[in-house]
Amino acid sequence: MVSAKNIAMSLAAVAALAASQASFAADEFGGLDSVAIEAGGGEHVQVVRWSAQKNWNKNWFARGGYHLSGYWDANVAYWRANRWDDIQDNRKNLAVVGVTPVFRWEADDKLGFYGEAGIGASVFSSVYTNTHRQLSTAFEFADHIGAGYVFANKWDVGVRLQHYSNGGIKHPNGGVNLALLRVSYGF
Repeated sequence: MVSAKNIAMSLAAVAALAASQASFAADEFGGLDSVAIEAGGGEHVQVVRWSAQKNWNKNWFARGGYHLSGYWDANVAYWRANRWDDIQDNRKNLAVVGVTPVFRWEADDKLGFYGEAGIGASVFSSVYTNTHRQLSTAFEFADHIGAGYVFANKWDVGVRLQHYSNGGIKHPNGGVNLALLRVSYGF
């Protein structure tokens, strides 16, 4: 069972690993710019997601010390569904892999407050049928809005509202909504 303590321990372990391996990752993995871990959940589901990012380093619509830029986000997640097939205490574990282009409104020095939004694609290890939420395909669009703060030491703490849906490709398409806490470290 995924508990708050297990999630906190996982966040701490990944954060320590990210900080200790930052220069290695930046040099050895094609110039990745950051790594992140997210944890949270929605209706009868808990999620832990790990990701790596590559910045676009763009400076669109510069105004008042802020600009629009973005990054690619490649992620893999572990989902724990607690009401599979709408049966109480019927549990199912799922893996989800995705990639998302994310637009970010940020300060010119990339520090301080930011807002972001993205829409990408994800593939589930199993068709999602948790609670009354059914997604009739393993392929899902993953969109989010978020906000956060980047500290001078390159740690980034943010929150996201995430939505998964197949965009009406096939029905039913109940959609899944998540609230996530995100911690990232930039190289």
